[in-house]
Amino acid sequence: MPLNQKKKNLAILGSTGSIGSQALDVVRQQSGHFCVEVLTAQNNASLLIAQAIEFRPNVVVIGAEHLYQKVASALQPLDIKVYTGEESLLQVIGMETIDMVLIALVGYAGLRPTLSAIEAGKQIAIANKETFVVAGELVTRLAKERGVNLYPVDSEHSAIFQCLAGEFHNPVEKIYLTASGGPFRGKGKQYLQQVTKADALKHPNWTMGCKITIDSATLMNKGLEVIEAKWLFGLKADQIDVVVHPQSIIHSMVQFGDGSIKAQMGLPDMRLPIQYALSYPHRLSSGFQRFCFTDHPELTFEPPDRENFRCLDLAYEAMKTGGNMPCILNAANEVAVNAFLKDSIKFLRIPEIIETCMHRVGFDPNPDFMVYSGTDQETRLIAGEIIDKLMV
Repeated sequence: MPLNQKKKNLAILGSTGSIGSQALDVVRQQSGHFCVEVLTAQNNASLLIAQAIEFRPNVVVIGAEHLYQKVASALQPLDIKVYTGEESLLQVIGMETIDMVLIALVGYAGLRPTLSAIEAGKQIAIANKETFVVAGELVTRLAKERGVNLYPVDSEHSAIFQCLAGEFHNPVEKIYLTASGGPFRGKGKQYLQQVTKADALKHPNWTMGCKITIDSATLMNKGLEVIEAKWLFGLKADQIDVVVHPQSIIHSMVQFGDGSIKAQMGLPDMRLPIQYALSYPHRLSSGFQRFCFTDHPELTFEPPDRENFRCLDLAYEAMKTGGNMPCILNAANEVAVNAFLKDSIKFLRIPEIIETCMHRVGFDPNPDFMVYSGTDQETRLIAGEIIDKLMV
């Protein structure tokens, strides 16, 4: 980033989560390039207060209204404006002083803020894959109409984006999204029937939030990424492949029409794709740990186990069906994962609940925002009823 360029003012939505916290680490290291204008969180008031005291944003939004007084009282001496609730969040996104919005919210909750940021004409760094899964057609169409750039933060999509730099005039033949295989790689159904929440949260390579870590264990995370890639890069289902790469060094690859393949490599550290999204098209010098080839003499690849990890095929099925089916997939998965994290269901029930919802919830081939909203609510209701019967 040129030295004479002014600092970029960031709104970090979901600043207390894994991505948000790592984004603030990037800001901490790159204080000459970024400053924080807005911080938001849903429930973690204590960490939000600590972040606000350190980074001194202009505005803070706490989603949970019962925590407003706690945050407001703590920040009142610093003259930081404090608001609460989703509607306040949506209004804050339109502030003229914001240059870029980082969507680090988890799940369906990221959709409305993303749409608001697009409507406000903000450039967006997006780590919320569910937004593309639920309403990819709507989001990408509006972004194109408004001239808004969507910079991917997921390591896999950032890798594809980086591989495409300088190649936008060359048609993509296929992309390969790499997957670590999660904590249960190589395990059979009998083993998976007994796994616990603690087992599933032990990801071998990445440090992530609970929901995405469980999604990685079921391979649903890769399924969601397949749908996200379709919309981000304008691809068809047969142009997107998944390969298990246990070392998580190659983050994804692009194959072009001449048969050549470009890959983006590096140690598994989310701060790198976060920084790239925030600083694009510039690559800022960083103190991140460097990859050493002699420390990793073997990089291996294998096909995903689709028989024991059925969520990946369910995601492909939803993508090919189109309409509101990916929205159904996402909502059912969010409810099922939450139930698993609460020890209400077994691990292998997650794909069963999702598949049942995909058959039972009303299908709409041409959804708009209201249909997406209704589909999400209907699916959560049906998924909850299925889980209640399983618990009896």
